[in-house]
This record gives sequence, C-alpha cells and structure tokens, in this order.
Amino acid sequence: MKLNVAVFFGGESVEHEVSIISAHQAMDAMNTEKYNVIPVYVAKDRRMYYGDALRDMNSFRDLDACRNQCTQISISSIDGKTVIQPVKSGIFGKKDLGTIDVCIPVMHGTNGEDGTIQGFFEMLKVPYAGCDLYGASIGQDKILQKHILNDSGLPITRWFWVNSCDMDEHQKEILDKVHKLIYPVILKPARTGSSVGIAIAHNDEEYLQCFEDARQYDPRVITEKVVKPMREINCSVLGDETDARASILEEVCHGGSELLSYQDKYQGGGKAAKSQASKGMASTSRIVPAPLDDLVTKQIQNYALETFKVLVASGVCRIDFMYDPETKRVYVNEINTIPGSLAFYLWADSGIKFSELMDRLIQLALDRERRRSRMTFSYDTNLLASYSEGGSKGSKGMKR
Repeated sequence: MKLNVAVFFGGESVEHEVSIISAHQAMDAMNTEKYNVIPVYVAKDRRMYYGDALRDMNSFRDLDACRNQCTQISISSIDGKTVIQPVKSGIFGKKDLGTIDVCIPVMHGTNGEDGTIQGFFEMLKVPYAGCDLYGASIGQDKILQKHILNDSGLPITRWFWVNSCDMDEHQKEILDKVHKLIYPVILKPARTGSSVGIAIAHNDEEYLQCFEDARQYDPRVITEKVVKPMREINCSVLGDETDARASILEEVCHGGSELLSYQDKYQGGGKAAKSQASKGMASTSRIVPAPLDDLVTKQIQNYALETFKVLVASGVCRIDFMYDPETKRVYVNEINTIPGSLAFYLWADSGIKFSELMDRLIQLALDRERRRSRMTFSYDTNLLASYSEGGSKGSKGMKR
C-alpha cells in the first residue's frame, strides 16, 4: 500500500521561489510506486493550496493564476487521521480531498524552516521529515547557533550581535565593538538565508549602510570578523540522533567576489541564459569533491557531524564552513536545516541517488514518530476536581 506523502513548499519568506524549485526537484525524485506524492503550496499570505497545477513548474510563472487553478485547503486531525479539506465546498462538493501519512517540508527560511511549519505538524501529530521544532528553530537563529557551537567547543569566528533598535542610541559603542574585530566584517540578519541582507563592510560608513539593510530583514543583526583568505567548504549530514553520516565535501566558488550572492547561488552567478531553468542550489558554481587533503577533509566531516548533533538536527542538513588555507584553521559558519535542493548533489556524489535520499527522509520521519509514541507527554491528575474558583484552596494550585 502506498504512503500518502505531502510535500509542503513556498511560504512567507524571501526564499519563496527557491522553495518551489527545491520542492519540485524533491517530488520528481520520489518513487511513485511507493508514494502518492501530494504537493501542498503555501502562498505568501500563508494560505495553503492543493491541485494538479502545483505539479507543473510552469504554473508558477504567474503565482496568482496558479492559485486560481487550485483549491484552498485546511488540514485537520480527524479520528486519528490527517485530513485535507477544502476551505469552501459546494453542496455536492467533496468534504475531504484525502489523507496524509507523512509530511516533507521543503520550505526555506522564515515561517517554514524556522519551526513554524514543524509546530503545525506537531499539533496534527503527523510524522514529518527533517528537524523537529527545536532543531528547526535553533537552525534558523544564527545567534542561538553560535552560542551553542561556542559552548560545545566548536570553532567559530569572533562575533557579536545587537538589537537593531540599539543602533539609534548606542552607535558609538557598537562601532567600538566593530573596531575591536577589525575591518572587514560581515553583517547578517539573525534569521534569514540565501545571502539575503548579508553584506561585508570595510569602514564605518559602509558598516552603517549595511546595518540599515540587514535590519530590514530581522530586528537582530550579527557582526562577524571576515576570514581572509577564505575558502567556503560545505558538507551535508543525513540521519538523526541515533545514526548520521557525512557527505563528501564541496567547495563553493565565489568567482573573485568577497561574498556569494543570491544570484550566485541560484542563477549561476546571474549569468545564466534566460532560457535556462534554474536548478536551485545545484546551479551554484562548485567543485565536488573539494580539493582538500585527507586530514582537513576528515576534520571538516567530523565537525559537521558534531554540529549536527549539538544543534539537535535531523533529516538532511548542510553545514557550511570557512577554511583559512594560510593558518589551516576551520570555522563552522552555519547549519542549513532545509538546504537548497536538499543538497542532493552532494549525496549523488557520495553514492546515494536522489530517490534513495527521499526514501531515507521518509523513513527517518516514521522512525521518529515511533520513538515519540513510546514517550510520556502528559499524565492524569485530579487537579481540576479539587479546584474551587475564587477560593483560597483553589488558588494554591495555580502555577506561579
């Protein structure tokens, strides 16, 4: 019997379009003899849609027209089943559109990768692939990440963070911190991805301009010391807390620029011909495997596995590193808990086909749900039986 697997994509995020590409790559790779693949599109207003038009990438050239071809839906837990229901149905229309056995979120960035959609799945009590609510939220928040990585003894660059509102009253103190790092520095919104809002500053004037841009995307802004010279090395990890393995490494090519831009990542440096469809993160210029000696390669893979573990990650993730070829030092940059294109290209070169990768993600989701079914999340009490509204006896039982 086939599993009904719903792939969620889109979302209210600056990475909305990238999510659509990644999700279609994932759906195309899934074995239709094993799974009924159900695309669920989350529009930029957070409404969910279902329909055959979602299976065709060409439908998304006009997002409004695409939604008009589909049915707006809600998803509910009814009698122990996760049911897809139309928001509006006629007298003779279907009351439900099927059920979901497993969910796969392929939603990058805010309101998806950050624990939002995972919390929705938790409320439905439906198995879902990837990080759980906690791993997803930590993975999206670069500030939480850095504190955990530092406390776990993993190497990171020197950094600090500020609430953007503090810049208005404490500009001098913040710039003093920047001067201690020594220019150039890189600024990042705390909870975005795909290089959006990220920039390098070489002096105070540039720093203040970059800060204003970064604060548009998140109220908290990170400042880090730039590693120079620097090679960007990425490693994917697949698994969960019981077992995980690291992929081969890739080196991302910047083409002489200091920072890899959104266009570099998803449009081959912005030079792709208009007739050439984007391949998501697979479009990025890269060298696979990364030309590193065995010692450094093993060190990065071990750091990737440790990062995956301490950040309570699961599913398929990509951990990004910075390598200084002069000092031979490796720094953990960040984790991507739902990486672009699900990092399938790293696993293909590691001997795992994309279809096998999707099989593994679904199995990991089912295994986690089985483990959770054996855990205790609540217990029976007689607290309400002895509760007296407004009475002193009842007030003693209130949580303080």
